[in-house]
Amino acid sequence: MTALAPPSPRASRSGPLQIPARRRSPWRAIAAVVVTAVVVVAFWSVQISWDRLADLPADIGRYLWLMFSSPEWSKLPEALWQTWRSIEMAWVGTILGIVLATPLSLIAARGFGPVWLRGILRLVFSVIRAVPELIIAIIILSVTGLTPLTGALALAVNGIGTLGKWGYEAVEAVPPGPIEAARAAGGSTAQVLRWGVWPQAQPVFLSFWLYRFEINVRSSAVLGLIGVGGIGDMLTSYTQYREWSTVGMLLIVVIVVTMAIDAASGALRRRIMEGPRVR
Repeated sequence: MTALAPPSPRASRSGPLQIPARRRSPWRAIAAVVVTAVVVVAFWSVQISWDRLADLPADIGRYLWLMFSSPEWSKLPEALWQTWRSIEMAWVGTILGIVLATPLSLIAARGFGPVWLRGILRLVFSVIRAVPELIIAIIILSVTGLTPLTGALALAVNGIGTLGKWGYEAVEAVPPGPIEAARAAGGSTAQVLRWGVWPQAQPVFLSFWLYRFEINVRSSAVLGLIGVGGIGDMLTSYTQYREWSTVGMLLIVVIVVTMAIDAASGALRRRIMEGPRVR
């Protein structure tokens, strides 16, 4: 039986290689056309007043001058007190969310809860995340009234959705070695979670909790717009009366306090995740 001779170099260099044409799916073109049509329709349905857009930069500059040229610092003590109430609202909402979401997230993790229960919990987390805190607060205030407790409960409910999702994803990302060792030693599900999962997932959980507190601090100012108290309530009142100098002072307080909390929380989260830095 004769072996096949390799192709000669002269034959391989006789002409350029022919690369087969790439098949193009028509669905990509159809999807691009549909997305473009939706964007164009949405853009024109907004009913933008083009003549006012030309005056927008001047209007923004005028209001910025009214707010920040001479802020009304005499209202600063009241602003700091209302800001503290917003922080309290965010803190209570964060703690309630942690207490409720953490055990549910452990059950919703793959390998630690029944399949049907995991599906229900993950669906609940998704539904909660789809509803803004403002809508949740409007629903709750029919029971609790216009109090800071309404804002705290709204933040707690919304926190269950985010903390629950982050929690079961963190548990499922844990290396399986300690979990298998705890199960091989005859540990129950609770013991496996305590000794096989929690020591590794704890830094991630703490980081998530701090990040959720940052989110709640910003959201508490927004919830004040519906009258549940805090700096947002004060900001709404002075905006309605067009006292722009006071509004400017309030915005300065909100920005400074929020940035300070974000910086402190970010430093703590880096310390938790990365450990102390060696100098």
